[in-house]
Amino acid sequence: MKIATWNVNGIRARAAQVQEWIAREQPDVLCLQEIKAAPSQLAPELCDLEGYWCYWHGEKGYSGVGLHARKATFPDRPEFSHPPFDLENRVVMAQLPVSGAPLTVASVYVPNGGKDFPGKMRFLEAMEGLAQSFRAAGTPLVVCGDLNVARLEIDVHPKERKPRAIGQLPEERALFERILSQGLIDVARKLYPDNAELFTWWAPWRNLRQRNIGWRIDYILASEALAERARAFESQREFGTSDHAPIVTVFD
Repeated sequence: MKIATWNVNGIRARAAQVQEWIAREQPDVLCLQEIKAAPSQLAPELCDLEGYWCYWHGEKGYSGVGLHARKATFPDRPEFSHPPFDLENRVVMAQLPVSGAPLTVASVYVPNGGKDFPGKMRFLEAMEGLAQSFRAAGTPLVVCGDLNVARLEIDVHPKERKPRAIGQLPEERALFERILSQGLIDVARKLYPDNAELFTWWAPWRNLRQRNIGWRIDYILASEALAERARAFESQREFGTSDHAPIVTVFD
């Protein structure tokens, strides 16, 4: 099973790139963030992706997420839902049948915290509660998307490390670890614990992307049993014009 996620930073500006990427990767589950568009604003061929069960959640112009499941992998339409704390079109979840057992995948876009840092922390705390509820129920969970926290020092290029920068603050990182403590594994770091170049976001100046001077703030987090089945992870820095790279994980 291939799970892919991408913060597209405005899907209307990158509609052709999204379609090209989907055709190339053919993910079984596709998560998108920061779509900045309502479904009514999307072209028909994008709004109703061929071969996918589609769910767009983008009425708020500055955020929005999508979650799409491949019909060949999941013949029955998934059950889509939102947690109670999702007030800004930042979370959509799908319950998917996998080998007879339910698997929930969430496409998540955490606020960056620049305008409302307490609000970001409340959102992360709610994510911790969500993960805790799935762990208590014994239901596997995959969290995909732009979580807007560089988890570890290795997740920021040395030239970009700023101890008081939002996204690198100790309190954010501590809360991220609390989310992981609810039975989730950071798949990229499980597979590549020492890779210091796994960045997923680059500031759009001074050729930082071309020089790979960036941050890792996009993730695929998986319940422990599923994370053990992860076989590949890739941050596709070379693709697209969003300030984020698409990331892809393959599970057995």
